[in-house]
Amino acid sequence: MQPHPQPLRSGRLDLVPLRVEHAREMAAVLSDPALHTFIGGSPSTPEALRARYERLVAGSPDPARTWWNWVLALRDTGALAGTVQATLAEEGRFAEIAWVVGTPWQGRGLATEAARTLVDGLRAQGVRTVVAHIHPEHHASTAVAAAAGLTPTGEELDGEVRWRL
Repeated sequence: MQPHPQPLRSGRLDLVPLRVEHAREMAAVLSDPALHTFIGGSPSTPEALRARYERLVAGSPDPARTWWNWVLALRDTGALAGTVQATLAEEGRFAEIAWVVGTPWQGRGLATEAARTLVDGLRAQGVRTVVAHIHPEHHASTAVAAAAGLTPTGEELDGEVRWRL
């Protein structure tokens, strides 16, 4: 397992390892309060997102966990459109993943493309088990999880269904 995330590519996207400098553009990408309907919270200011990205880039304080984060760059324009992330555990054999695509870029299949690319990249790194936690009413994310090869387990945690591959 690599100590840091590697760049990943799909048909329309470059999954670029997160850098602190992405915070300003990503604050705009993630500025729609509707993105927080199922995950809670509210949009971050560029300064708050920068502080969060500094923590993410620095890495997990738990030596048993590794944080990998990417921004989604549209290959045709270079504009950022969202993020994917993986928290790795069990010596890199287990990953919990998540994704978000900014509202202006939704409905184009980008989340599915990014999630599939992420899962494929993780599997290539030796990850055996991939899980995601999705609110049962978040139909777009359940479709993304299914398209990425995950299936619902019936287990719930904090009101979200655990999906697993």
